[in-house]
Parts: sequence; C-alpha cells; structure tokens
Amino acid sequence: MIEISTMFDTKPLVSAMASIMLMRTITNELLQFFQAGLHHLFRQSSAQFTIIIEEFQGMARNQVFDAAQAYLGTKATVSVERVKVSKSGDRKELSFNIDRNEEVSDVFEGISVKWKLICIEVDSSRIRSYDDDSSAVSEIRSYELTFHKKHKDKIIDSYLPYVMEIAKQIKQGDMANKIHSNEYGSWRHDVKFNHPMSFNTLAIDEELQRDIVNDLDKFVRAREFYRRTGKAWKRGYLLYGPPGTGKSSLIAAMANYLNYDIYDLDLTDVGDNKTLKQLILSMSNRAILVIEDIDCTINLQNREEEKEVVNNGDNKVTLSGLLNATDGLWSCCGEEHIIVFTTNHKERLDPALLRPGRMDKQIHLSYCNFSGFKQLVVNYLCITEHELFEKIEVLLGEVQVTPAEIGEELTKDCDATECLQDLIKFLQAKKMIKEEVKNEENIQEPEPKKMIEEETKNEENIKEEGELGSENI
Repeated sequence: MIEISTMFDTKPLVSAMASIMLMRTITNELLQFFQAGLHHLFRQSSAQFTIIIEEFQGMARNQVFDAAQAYLGTKATVSVERVKVSKSGDRKELSFNIDRNEEVSDVFEGISVKWKLICIEVDSSRIRSYDDDSSAVSEIRSYELTFHKKHKDKIIDSYLPYVMEIAKQIKQGDMANKIHSNEYGSWRHDVKFNHPMSFNTLAIDEELQRDIVNDLDKFVRAREFYRRTGKAWKRGYLLYGPPGTGKSSLIAAMANYLNYDIYDLDLTDVGDNKTLKQLILSMSNRAILVIEDIDCTINLQNREEEKEVVNNGDNKVTLSGLLNATDGLWSCCGEEHIIVFTTNHKERLDPALLRPGRMDKQIHLSYCNFSGFKQLVVNYLCITEHELFEKIEVLLGEVQVTPAEIGEELTKDCDATECLQDLIKFLQAKKMIKEEVKNEENIQEPEPKKMIEEETKNEENIKEEGELGSENI
C-alpha cells in the first residue's frame, strides 16, 4: 500500500504559509507606521485649536466657566437641537442652556467658533460627601471652545473678555441677588434675596449712613489700589450694638446697594478648618460673607486651647482657622469680598479678630436717635413732619429705645397721630421705669456710703479731741 504522505510533499505548503504570515506582519507594521505618519501629519496640518474651560479651578469655581454658561444661555435656542429650560419664581422669562455634548456656534467679528459642553461621569462613591444626599456631584463638566488656530490671539485677547463682560451684564441686569447658606460642608441653598431694605429706608443716623455709603463706594473703585499695595481686594466690617438696632438691616442695605450676593455662614455647621476654607474659596466674586453673633455661635478656642484640640484629635473650627480663612494667604483667591461680623457684645471678641486689616471698619449701631426716628416715620406712616415730633425728640434724648421697638409701636394703628401718641406713652413709661431704677439705686447705695462717711468723721473728731487734750496736758 502506498502511504499518503509519499504522495503529497508538504514542505512547499509550509514555506508558503510562512511567507504569507511574514508578509502580513510586514504589511500590518507598514500600515501602522503609515497611519501614525498620517495622524502626525494631520495634527501638524490641522487648522483647529481648542481651549478647555473646566468648571473648577482647584477647589474654587472657574469664573470663565460660569461666564460661558451665562453667555451661552443667550445662544442656546439659536444653533442647537437640544436645550435645557428652567424658570425660577422670581423671573418672568424662561432660562435656557445647552445640554451635555451639544454644540453651539457663534460668530465674533467675522470669526466662527464652536462651544461644546463635555460631561464626564465619575464614580460618586469616590466623592467625599457629608451625607447620603443623591445630589452629590457625579460628573466633571467643562466647555470646549474650538476655532481656527490663526485666530488664537484674537479669541484669547478679545473674544473671551467679551464673553466675560456680557455675562457680567446678564447677571447685573437679569439676575437677582442670591442668599446662600451652608449645609454639610458646602453651599446648599441659593434663593433670591428679596429683602427690600435700602439706604433710603434704613433707620440709622444720617451722618453714619453717609460714612458707610462713601466707604463702600471707595472699596468698589479701589481695585488698582489694592493691587498696587499688595493687598487682597476685601474689606471687613464689624457691626456691634444692642439687639434690635439694625445690624441685619444694614447688611441687607449693603447687599442691595452693591448688588452683591450674600453668603450666610453658620459656623455651627462647619466641621473643621479645612471645610471652612473650602466654603470661603467656593464663594463667587462680588459677595458678602456674613457671620452673625460671632461671639456666641461657637466657642472659638484661643491658641493654647487649639494645641490641646490637636493633641486630642478633635476636628473643630478654631480661631486661627477662621483668621487664616478670612485674612490669610487663601483670602486673595477671590475678589470684591466683604466680610461682616455681627455681635451684641464687642468686648467678648478676641482682639485678634478686631485688628485693622481684618475688621477695617467698626460700626456701632446704638439706640434710636431723632434722625433714625424720622426715617422710621417716613417708612411706616409716610409723613415727614408732625406737631408731636418735638416732644418725641426730647424723650428720645432721655431714654434708650431701639429702632425695632419704635417700629413695633408705629404699626399699632393706621392713624399717624394716634400712633405717635402711643409712642409718646411708650417712651414716657420707659422714662418712668428708668427714674424708678435710679431712685432705688440712690436709696440703696448712698446710705451705707453715708454711714461710712459719718464714722470716718467721728473718728477724725475723736482723734482731734485727743490731740487737743494731749496739748493741754
């Protein structure tokens, strides 16, 4: 029998297969080399240039991203097929913005550009969160701005500043002031600031009011001054005085006058110094940071107590942490920031909080004088003169009464005369109480004093008689 292997020689077949494999390898390598060359050549000859604008710059928000978001809201309905729409209760019109991965076309001085919103999902379990709130950040957002690379200088030097300016105008003209509050280590609530108080209705001394307004005007215009002197563009105000003297009302008037947002910081809800720093860094520019009743919200340890806190491993906001966050190196990371502390007891505050550069201006809001009273009467009764004003002016000089107390009296009746008469009765009652207290003090305190004086006098008389007797002897 003849074997099959003797009928077919397999050597040429193996050799051919090996040649094919070798050719395939060489071909693949050539293709890869050719593709890499083409890709490199394409990159070298590409006419496009892309700028990436991320939402956050470290821990702070990127102002360019916020400006682009506001600016593109005016373009969204023109050049895209998919938009997001929203409406807040304080606005008459709808708000539009582009959705993720959508492109918006724009033209600036004949230059065509394209914007694209890029959203990258991240594992939310890796994000540090202070609670189980499902609203925790779960994506990283950025804008891609693409254009012909020959226009790079024009886009950077002119177009982006133009976008920033338009966004600023949109915010000032269309968006109301917001008030923010902190919760679980971040600013969680931002609602329209509807407080109607202004410097035209604020019931404080006229001279003090002019001084505050002038100081705010100087601050807003002083950007170059702060840069020239190497200081962060911020200013600190301490508002102190008895309860009901208008500290919160003054803050509202400042915010409305400057068109600044308010960040109402509750220190009792801040876990540690790091969280405090993150909160302040995440504030927008042109904002007022408010810490009310700073003397009694938390116990700010002094420096010796802070060492004990560190040794014990506790996580708390400390005095040095507050000072560093508001006045340290990190304080220069935002611009046009006003920091306001309020207290009813200035004497309880650590001197380190009060030095110039931290609290640049200390404003004492005291009891109501006649100037403040006249403003309250305009606000509540819509009158500027009345025959009872003279009597009220005299009484206001004799008793201590807060604007809040006077305001309460002016709301008890619709008739102006009856309101003022009731106010006079209220002031007279206060004066009577004051006189009774004074009389009680005079009755209780002078008698022991008188007895001591009489005893001293008797001793002196005895001593004098003794000396005279000895002389006679």
